[in-house]
Amino acid sequence: MAETILSILLTLLQLLTFALIGRAILSWVDPRGEWAISRILADVTEPIMAPLRRVIPRIGMIDISFIVAIILIQVLERLLRQALL
Repeated sequence: MAETILSILLTLLQLLTFALIGRAILSWVDPRGEWAISRILADVTEPIMAPLRRVIPRIGMIDISFIVAIILIQVLERLLRQALL
């Protein structure tokens, strides 16, 4: 049972990583967020990005909170994988 829950959590974390990467790429193509997919990805990722943005300042026009979020997700994934073993 615990393995199933951990597997589901790992899958959700991977999907969240893909959503963050997709949002970052779409921010170059659709900077105003007018496309439906841009709004969906923003809705999914904003609960994670908003707290990070309050703590991590922008560097010029570059928002490094995306990178920090992905790194934190990867660390969490590794911890969960170790717990799975």
